[in-house]
Amino acid sequence: MQYRQFGRTGVMVSPLVLGTMNFGDPTDREESLAIMRRAIEAGINFIDTANIYNMGTSEKIVGTGLKEMRCREKIFLATKFYNPMSDDPNDRGVSRFHIIKECENSLRRLGTDRIDLYQAHRPSFSVPQDETLRALDDLVRQGKILYFGTTTFPAWKLMEGLAISEKLGLHRYASEQPPYNLLERRVENEILPLAEAYGLAVIPWSPIAGGLLSGKYPVDGPFPQGSRGDRGKSIWKDRISPSGRLAASKIAAYAESHGWNPAEFALAWVKDRPGVTAPITGPRTLSQLELALRAIEMKLNPEDLAFCDAVAPPGTSVTNFYNTSGWMLG
Repeated sequence: MQYRQFGRTGVMVSPLVLGTMNFGDPTDREESLAIMRRAIEAGINFIDTANIYNMGTSEKIVGTGLKEMRCREKIFLATKFYNPMSDDPNDRGVSRFHIIKECENSLRRLGTDRIDLYQAHRPSFSVPQDETLRALDDLVRQGKILYFGTTTFPAWKLMEGLAISEKLGLHRYASEQPPYNLLERRVENEILPLAEAYGLAVIPWSPIAGGLLSGKYPVDGPFPQGSRGDRGKSIWKDRISPSGRLAASKIAAYAESHGWNPAEFALAWVKDRPGVTAPITGPRTLSQLELALRAIEMKLNPEDLAFCDAVAPPGTSVTNFYNTSGWMLG
């Protein structure tokens, strides 16, 4: 496995991140631990979770796995804060009050003394960034986190944060985690150029578009039973749009005609995009992880890339994966 540098930090990470959003629900504890074990055996050294994933259950399972496998010091461990953890109006957001408290909660759930990458799960437009950055800087100085980053931020907000850190002499953002896949390419317009210019790692979420690029969604008809589209969350029903299903069906047909599994094809495409550090794969089952692992060694050729550009042109969006960003319109 060829490891990649995480932005300008010097940390070397696997070209695929194990995402754990499914840990605890719908994936039970035992299969979650089996997925973790297999990923680590295969050389994955980067695990991403969040406090909101099944209300802390994902973090607890990850912590259990790291302890049982005795591999904490080999893993680059990432988690997130921002989303509501209770009905308390202060138990959410990017204030110092919430960040400090929730960092302690995540450390306890993960069973560790440090978080390697602590990420703001979404931007805030009511809290000044210096409030957030000073709190994160304090956590770095205390050794409770090593680096911090962002998720689904607009480019201007990232740039503002970098400028504030430089002005105030604070530690700065190390990474951005945007939605990026063959159906959602808007990060190519500003996020990827900014990241390259300022040494930010880019760790895309939903590289196979929540399963849409796996080929399992028909152009017409009901969603497959048990799929994200079928489980009732409106955000996924919005993302699995008619235009997205049509484009995904074309890409799946092309992949299969060239001997690819559609999900592997889509993941391999994101993995090797210029400016991408490592996409996040969030397997629900062990077999889904095995598919993702195969994509690590796969490379698309110029003909493949030209076909993808014809179906979903660079910098465009066939379907909207920024629909939970709080800032992207349409």
